[in-house]
Amino acid sequence: MRPLAADDPEDIGGHRLLARLGAGGMGVVYLARSGGGALVALKVIRAEHAADPAFRARFRREVTAVRGLSGRWLVPVVAADPETRSPWLATEFVPGPALAEAVDGHGPLPVAAVRALGSRLAEALTAVHAAGLVHRDVKPGNVLLGLDGPRLIDFGIALAAGATALTAPDAVVGTPGFLSPEQARARAEGVGPPSDVFSLGCVLAYAASARRPFGTGHAAAVLFRTVHEDPDLTDVPAGLRPLIESCLAKDPARRPTAARVRAALQDPRTRLARDAGPAGGGTEAWLPPAVLRLVAERSARALDIPAPRRAAPEEAVTGPAPTAPAGQRAPGRRRVLAAGGAAASVLALGGGTAAYLTLGQRSGAELPVYTLGFQADLSGADKMDGVARERGARLAVAHHNARAGIAFRLALDTFDDRGDANRARQAAERFTKAAVRAVLGPDTPTAARAAAPRYQTARTAMVLVSLDDARLDEDDTLRTLRVTRAPERFLAVPLAAYLTSVRPVGRTAVIDDRAAGRVGSDLADSLTQRPPNEGTTRVYPVPAESDDFSPAVRAALADRAQAVVFTGTSADRAARCARALAEAGFTGPRLGTWHIMRPDFLRAGGAAAQGWVFGAPFTDPGSVSGAFRTAHRAAYGTAPGRWAPEAYDAVGLVARALESLGGRAGVTAGAVAERLSDLTYQGLAKPLRFTAGSIDAPQGEGYFLYQAEGNVFRFLGRSDRFTKQG
Repeated sequence: MRPLAADDPEDIGGHRLLARLGAGGMGVVYLARSGGGALVALKVIRAEHAADPAFRARFRREVTAVRGLSGRWLVPVVAADPETRSPWLATEFVPGPALAEAVDGHGPLPVAAVRALGSRLAEALTAVHAAGLVHRDVKPGNVLLGLDGPRLIDFGIALAAGATALTAPDAVVGTPGFLSPEQARARAEGVGPPSDVFSLGCVLAYAASARRPFGTGHAAAVLFRTVHEDPDLTDVPAGLRPLIESCLAKDPARRPTAARVRAALQDPRTRLARDAGPAGGGTEAWLPPAVLRLVAERSARALDIPAPRRAAPEEAVTGPAPTAPAGQRAPGRRRVLAAGGAAASVLALGGGTAAYLTLGQRSGAELPVYTLGFQADLSGADKMDGVARERGARLAVAHHNARAGIAFRLALDTFDDRGDANRARQAAERFTKAAVRAVLGPDTPTAARAAAPRYQTARTAMVLVSLDDARLDEDDTLRTLRVTRAPERFLAVPLAAYLTSVRPVGRTAVIDDRAAGRVGSDLADSLTQRPPNEGTTRVYPVPAESDDFSPAVRAALADRAQAVVFTGTSADRAARCARALAEAGFTGPRLGTWHIMRPDFLRAGGAAAQGWVFGAPFTDPGSVSGAFRTAHRAAYGTAPGRWAPEAYDAVGLVARALESLGGRAGVTAGAVAERLSDLTYQGLAKPLRFTAGSIDAPQGEGYFLYQAEGNVFRFLGRSDRFTKQG
């Protein structure tokens, strides 16, 4: 990655250019940010190609075709403009080295890794061919390596199958050494899906042997050997050779299809789980350790984007943009609250487990390493949220370790407490004996209450990311408790804001599900004491032992309720309430809290669940930063789950405390806990600040709104900023 050159534009098609990723015969590739915040690789076609009407016509046609491509191992085109003076296309940005860099730098891949690589690339090509396209430039430089698998990129010269080429009749399109005999003969009419399979065979031979099957040297000589000579597969392992030989058949009709290649390469022992991750013991390694280190490092460093600046073409980027200094505020007791708008850019993120194990500045051997504990339910009822938090925390650790000029490195030690009290105490015992500098979690009341006394005795900060338990918050003996989420007792704030600014009502009905206990009663009390829109609020209780919500609904509608708020925490009971409201014909605003934002609510509620609005203390992981989403996919192959950004911020908060203590060796857990009560931190999910434990007036900055739409919960925005339905 290099800085922008003096003559590079600042903006292309609404994308702000950040840096140069590379340049080639087709054009220049930039790292850019879309208007929505996502990072993209934006390729601008060179002037000599753009001036050719035939090339522009083909580019226009092929952009239209490839924009519909999708697949896990493909990097699709997300935006393009073939009509502008300098036509361009943008793809999702993938942080990671090319296969060519990995093999050239570290030698051939093991057989299992080649099988995994080939299986996934064949799957990608199967999707390409099913769409009626031919890639035409499958080569090691167009295969990017991620921690979960490869990605096939660059459809800049893709051709619709059966289409007539618009290039010159004797033009060879592709990369010598990795193109098929029919491409080498410049016979566009014969370039179909088998051509991509031939190129895939070349890539697999190269990955398995670190040698090109048709040699190197002058392009004409390589093309001649491709057409007339047998491939040199001497160094290809015997177990792979027959399949690769079949892919490299001179006759296209004798080559297997991409689907058959995939089936032949699949091996249950090397197959990666679709959702592999830390909960199962870490991301399953599909690459050798040296290459995994390269992938993890590149995943982190490639996203540590410098501020855009102009530079001479040969000037290199020297390192990441500096972080903003920590602000200072008066010490508080133990709670961190949102302090303002959306987080400033936090762009540098890294891969998962491999990054945690290996990343750091080059002189990291002599740096102190501070271990953070992570305690959560990773295999029980709350597994989904626990895994999401752990992944967010690991990305933050990788990001910190990849930064230039760090004074210490971080490590993360994980304990699955399953939400069980005994296991929670075991985790606390282990972490305090190991002298971790702080603990993130637990995430259930049972586990937190069991572990808290041990952490307090050891003066170790217990940083709660997603849990807010009234019994813990009221215990003044727990002086090392830190909570980074907005309080549960103010969940009425986002709901009242919606019924005041978005859908103003005068009469609000609260269906108080007594099965929710204190959480529900606190919500009902808050809405009664401060009615939305300065109107009136009436409460209609439903006994905990009853699952019939019809009487309460009928009573509320008889009182001409204009909006209904459900206080419960059970998705099943919420669905019953939703159905009762629908059967009664109520179509006004219906609201609940984040506790019922579960697939069970949508499934059991059916049509009656649609349109419900929810207040939540967590942001949408996909809205905080395109870079965060990209890094998470690079590490785990999935979008981030809820609470992942908040966990990322919790690690950043502790790292800031360590930095403020000088990052020197010997910093104790007690010093970190004390320092945490006197910090301001600009987080990824939201800015954070410590304030007094008892709050005089509810604060809206840490709450967010969602709405049930189809089979998802659509993010509406921060509750104090969302003012209209849309």
